[in-house]
Amino acid sequence: MTRIDKRKPEETRPMSAEAGVIKRADGSAVFRIGETIAYATVYGPRDLYPRFLQDPSKGILRVSYNMMPFSGSGDRVRPGGNRRSKEISMVTKKALEPVIDLGDFPNAVVDVFIELPQTDAGTRCAGICAASMALADAGIIMKDMVTAVSVGRVGKDVVVDLSYAEEDYDCPEGVADIPIAVLPRTGELTLLQCDGRLKREDLKKAIELSKDAVAKINDIQKKALKEKFKGESQ
Repeated sequence: MTRIDKRKPEETRPMSAEAGVIKRADGSAVFRIGETIAYATVYGPRDLYPRFLQDPSKGILRVSYNMMPFSGSGDRVRPGGNRRSKEISMVTKKALEPVIDLGDFPNAVVDVFIELPQTDAGTRCAGICAASMALADAGIIMKDMVTAVSVGRVGKDVVVDLSYAEEDYDCPEGVADIPIAVLPRTGELTLLQCDGRLKREDLKKAIELSKDAVAKINDIQKKALKEKFKGESQ
């Protein structure tokens, strides 16, 4: 098949990442894939207020996801919280929680803020990749990184890392977009959503097709963190 931007089915858009980009945060990172750019900052662990929300047995993770009003493809985004940003904040939180032992932070909160100044599809996946790096940059002990990528079907073809043009593609078979988040060492999925309809065998093929992309993204995440900490030690 020939994709709109000439990529192979298993090929992602160009990617890059950097850790420690926001100096006043406890941890931060930026992850870029294609024209989508996600910044993540981490503050904490710190005491949770008001006190009645505190849990003496464990801390909590809070995630805030926000696309800036003129961030890119599609309609202008309304400033402030909306239903979509709240939903993505929740699924991002669920995707990250399995790698953090919140029992280490009784009565505390770890806040993650994700901001997207520029977008072209794959925003929640880019946000998860950046947030995972920012948590590691903050010194939060993690069982693994969390790596995310969108997979899906465009027409009759199963592909990795859909662009906005592919998500918006008008064809009789329709388009299915599947954001997934993976723990690279074990292959465990911490996020699996589906926007659109597809057959079970297409879903299996999409997840299988994502494995090389997940490994590549994880290498980029780890390299960015190593470069940041290497620079600090010199």
